[in-house]
Amino acid sequence: MLKKYDIIVVGAGHAGNEAAASAAKMGSNVLLITMNMETIGQMSCNPAIGGIAKGQIVREIDALGGLTGVVTDLSAIQFKLLNRSKGPAMWSPRAQCDRKLFSNNWRKKLEQIKNLDFWQDVVVEVIVKKNRAIGVKTSMGLEIKSNAVILNSGTFLNGSIHLGEKQFGGGRMGERAVTGITAQLESLGFNSGRMKTGTPARVDGRSIDFSKMEEQPGDDSPRKFSYFNETKALEKQKSCFITYTNSKTHDVLKGGFNRSPLFNGAIESIGPRYCPSIEDKINRFSHRPRHQIFAEPEGWNTIEYYINGFSSSLPEEVQLEGLRTIIGFENAKMFRPGYAVEYDYFQPTQLKHTLETKLIDNLFFSGQINGTTGYEEAAGQGLMAGINAHLKCNNEEGFVLSRDEAYIGVLIDDLITKGTDEPYRMFTSRAEYRILLRQDNADLRLSKKGYDLGLLKDVDYKVVLIKKENTKKLIRYVKSLSVSPDEINDTLERKGTSKIKQKVKAPSVISRPGILINDIVDRSERLKAFINDNRLNYACLEQVEIDIKYSGYIDREKENAKKLKRLEYVKIPEDINYFKFSSLSNESKEKLNEIRPVDIGQASRISGIKPSDISILLIYLGR
Repeated sequence: MLKKYDIIVVGAGHAGNEAAASAAKMGSNVLLITMNMETIGQMSCNPAIGGIAKGQIVREIDALGGLTGVVTDLSAIQFKLLNRSKGPAMWSPRAQCDRKLFSNNWRKKLEQIKNLDFWQDVVVEVIVKKNRAIGVKTSMGLEIKSNAVILNSGTFLNGSIHLGEKQFGGGRMGERAVTGITAQLESLGFNSGRMKTGTPARVDGRSIDFSKMEEQPGDDSPRKFSYFNETKALEKQKSCFITYTNSKTHDVLKGGFNRSPLFNGAIESIGPRYCPSIEDKINRFSHRPRHQIFAEPEGWNTIEYYINGFSSSLPEEVQLEGLRTIIGFENAKMFRPGYAVEYDYFQPTQLKHTLETKLIDNLFFSGQINGTTGYEEAAGQGLMAGINAHLKCNNEEGFVLSRDEAYIGVLIDDLITKGTDEPYRMFTSRAEYRILLRQDNADLRLSKKGYDLGLLKDVDYKVVLIKKENTKKLIRYVKSLSVSPDEINDTLERKGTSKIKQKVKAPSVISRPGILINDIVDRSERLKAFINDNRLNYACLEQVEIDIKYSGYIDREKENAKKLKRLEYVKIPEDINYFKFSSLSNESKEKLNEIRPVDIGQASRISGIKPSDISILLIYLGR
């Protein structure tokens, strides 16, 4: 009935959408199979994209030619650049989105890709022949053939929903679980596990007293995620609101702990460490008198609010009673309660860096099936899986990002090298070279790669080249510019730093803490004229300011990255027999054999591998 495809993508969430889009844009004929065409790109939990380190991933996706940043901009209702009080390595964009718009915009974008077809069905089996994925079987009894398969199953593999003492199958409320795939993959030799996630209650905004809460508006001058000209920054925004739990809240919720699946043994799997449920927070951090609760709008034209910080699997009546003890929620009406979801995942050490499985050729995993949590982590993996599936089908070398090139590279290397037994979430602290991997320069780092892959359009790549040239031009001019005491001393005094006694070069002033390049622009007519004459925008000014202020740190990290590369380039033969090394411990032999590192750099990052083990390998490799 259906033709043979180059690539079949299973699941139309954040990972599946990026996988399908990237492979199709590169030229593959792609079939995207989803359980429900109406929920393509659905935000199952928080109606927001970005945040600490996550915003950097979205910018990297955009720079490579992915779509998450564009879809977010088209769906945003608020934009904030987080951590502006800290250094630029910590700045992280985040956008609240209109949930319905987000899903609709994803579908529109996918429908515009000519090589991409859709099919509504449930995949129950991967067809494997001679250790190679050659298609899928569906619940309708169809066998659809392909050259490669990408699994992006989200929370649906043997998904089980928990709400108080009630338990029923499903990967999302109102949507059934997927069965069969886990058992099949286990029969092929894959190791699986269980993880947990959850979601909070949704509340009628008409029943919330926002006057008792603290308003959290978006940025005064909001930016956007995409570097390119398809989208525009928001002109109007919706606010979020913050309030707090209290001792009464905690007492009410504790009263339901005996009926909580978290505490009565119904849930055995591990949930996200850095996004715990409200009952988990109260139990683990009993010394804290209160916890933050955010009321976040679900869209432009809805009264529904997402209650961030109140994720729960307690009985619905306990959730409501506890919620009504919180200031602002005294008369709250719930649309639906929070709940927990348990689902299957596969240990990601069973993958190559291309996200192809080691056991089955042409079978790729991306998203929560690899033990991650978060839309952004999933989307980054999906993009890479789609790229690499296309390259594999065309007998081309795989595309891998290193740890000093992208947060996406850090994410995948962590998963492949270390594995995970809890939902993996990206943080800036996971990146050794985070001053190189900033949100402002992802286009400069990665767009050439996206362009060469065929994912980035000529018109978009030209934007990057112009930014690059303008940045160089402005740096040269600023380095040659002198400022006088008359021009700048008033500003220096106002900002609490010492005055200058004679003309000095502009970089020496910009390098001072608290001084911005715009402080110089405001007082220097020459610099102002240069910027206007060359039509330089805020992105260019920001880049120059960061380059000047943090040049020492940037140079140091670049040098450290070069040193790392010397190890990375020492490749380890694929067929090496670690068990023949008598000097290695049994533990080291087993871990090296399980992970099968591709180079010395990766081997050194395996948990439990000692420097002496690396020395032994280097001697064997003639180094």
